[in-house]
Amino acid sequence: MIPASRRRLIVLYAIVAALLISLGGRLWYLQVMNGRSYVQLAAQDQTQTVITPAVRGRILDDAGLPMVDNASSLVVTVDMMNLAAQGDGGAGVLRRLAHLLGMSDKLLTAKVRLCTAHVSQPCWPGSPYQPIPVAQHVPESIAVQIMQDHASYPGVSAGVNPVARYPQPNGANPAQVLGYLGPITAQQMKQQHLPTTGFAGVDLVGQAGLEQQYNSQLQGTPGQQVLSVNSAGQQLGVVRNTAPQTGNDLVTSINARLQGDVQSVLASTIQKAQQTGSPKATTGAAIVMTTTGRVVAMASEPSYDPSVWNGGISEKQYRQLINGNKPILNRVTQGEYAPGSTFKVTSTAAAVKAGYSLASTYNCPASYNIGGRSFLNDGEKSLGQMSLHEALVISCDTVFYELAYGTYQHDHPKDNVVTSPKAPMQEMQKMEVGWGFGRAPGIDLPEQGAGSIPTREWLYYLWKDNAHTGQNWCKYGRANGTYVQQIEYQDCHYGNVWEPGMAAIAAIGQGYVAVTPLQLANAYVALANGGKLYSPRIGEAIISPTGKVVRKIKPPLVRRLPVAGSTLAYIRSALADVTTGAGTAAGAFSGFPRGQVCVAGKTGTAEVFNSSVTSVFASFAPCSNPKYVVVVMVPNSNYGADVAAPAVRQIYDDIYGLEGHKAALPGGNLPHGLPTISTSGAITAPAGYGGS
Repeated sequence: MIPASRRRLIVLYAIVAALLISLGGRLWYLQVMNGRSYVQLAAQDQTQTVITPAVRGRILDDAGLPMVDNASSLVVTVDMMNLAAQGDGGAGVLRRLAHLLGMSDKLLTAKVRLCTAHVSQPCWPGSPYQPIPVAQHVPESIAVQIMQDHASYPGVSAGVNPVARYPQPNGANPAQVLGYLGPITAQQMKQQHLPTTGFAGVDLVGQAGLEQQYNSQLQGTPGQQVLSVNSAGQQLGVVRNTAPQTGNDLVTSINARLQGDVQSVLASTIQKAQQTGSPKATTGAAIVMTTTGRVVAMASEPSYDPSVWNGGISEKQYRQLINGNKPILNRVTQGEYAPGSTFKVTSTAAAVKAGYSLASTYNCPASYNIGGRSFLNDGEKSLGQMSLHEALVISCDTVFYELAYGTYQHDHPKDNVVTSPKAPMQEMQKMEVGWGFGRAPGIDLPEQGAGSIPTREWLYYLWKDNAHTGQNWCKYGRANGTYVQQIEYQDCHYGNVWEPGMAAIAAIGQGYVAVTPLQLANAYVALANGGKLYSPRIGEAIISPTGKVVRKIKPPLVRRLPVAGSTLAYIRSALADVTTGAGTAAGAFSGFPRGQVCVAGKTGTAEVFNSSVTSVFASFAPCSNPKYVVVVMVPNSNYGADVAAPAVRQIYDDIYGLEGHKAALPGGNLPHGLPTISTSGAITAPAGYGGS
């Protein structure tokens, strides 16, 4: 052999030997060192998990009447893994099924395809091993045909699935309070650690109201079915099956009988306002609370039927909910309105704390001059000297202008030119915030407004945001321009100055002051109960499907009002006279059986620039031992004594069964205790409930 050839052959042998050693080492690593992990991966490849949705818990009123219940719906599903084994991939079965269901082949084919980055809806976002729902609320005749004709519809099933039902017991339909179910978002999946159920093509969770607030308690636990499959993806059998667990029920403090009555009163009040000179009065809010912080009824107009969300809402229906008068908006917790003279209870408390005496008298002129500007007493003539008691009863504005101006003059005057958000809060505004205004009340609903209390800090940010940005007061303002330009010029140069007129107008609940009806009701709860300010609650208890009380829900005590008990008693005494004699609501309560139930309250007529007034009445009853607070607000209507006060009177008639009304709460008593729920789901009303 030629020496050169021998050397080449030796090199070749060495290369082959190196390759064999490398291959052997790799095989040893895969089979010995890392074999176990590959066995686990192989095992995973041979199983697939199918999620079974849980039945959602119910939302009940305080007596156990369902306001959100579960109904059965026939749902048709398609098992695409089964159809894939057909000779044509299941195309023939899908064509026959589409014809049976009355939909196009194209639509049905789209519904069963998997959602990917380049596939738009409709498509299936779940597992390919999950039976895919393609039609809900199917007629029984179609379901029977599918079940009987297996040969024509292999892999197609028809079964019963639960869907939300809204029975509206006693006409109660607090749609905005209940909320609705909608497709789960990616953010919710991450936050709530929820497994996808695949029910109805999407995963439904609470998206508003109580459904959202208590979603984790209501949703239950989905079941899991682990399937064994071969390498081709064909199902071989069931490895493990875990049944779903029904969600807990939520018992609320809403009383369905009273809720239905309050809704009816509010709707008829708005209609009457329209017919008597206020055509723009199309919205309103009403709330009934206990003096322990529980919500008994909450009505917002206009309202809507929450069943519109079942099976997916159309774009047209959705636009109707969010446009115009926005029926989806809960005006009790989100609507922000000037409270008018109902706010004078906080101004009285602030004045007393600032040193004004409850034993003194104060002048009630026809107008009061502050800085060269006259502030009128709503067209009234001069009424002379009077006590603060009488000033509340007849609602003299000029008395409160004087109190506010006097407090303003001694309240850190050097800080009235606001150059920092850290400027101290005025004494009047400290009191208003202390009553819960300007802060979200913390009710167990995700949607709630904070209102607006014009503090020095608030003024700083208003000026900062608008002087050089936003509305650009400094850019568009003109000293000798139009009226609007002159205002903008003044705001540019002096918009950070807390003027005495601003303090005066805020003292009567107008100007930049805005509150939600819930905030106003909650403040009057604290006034009525002697100073305890609660965080309101609608939820009363969580009860398991077996009837066990999982958790009782109590309104948390936020704080006590920064007001002496004697001052609160003085204000309550004055408000008791508002509905009689010379009181502003005496006409609205004329002939009311005061001997049976004494109602105390305060009228409010809040004027808004370029708009009609908001009619307000805030109240509590009975006067000497308050149990309930009722507030009604109707924007774009008329005086508080003419619109809101008569509505509140009707609600008390309904509560106690006065003046020929049937009592929603006989004797003024709520059901005692919680409803009981049996293991079968049957509900028994608590003691003290007189039936539907």
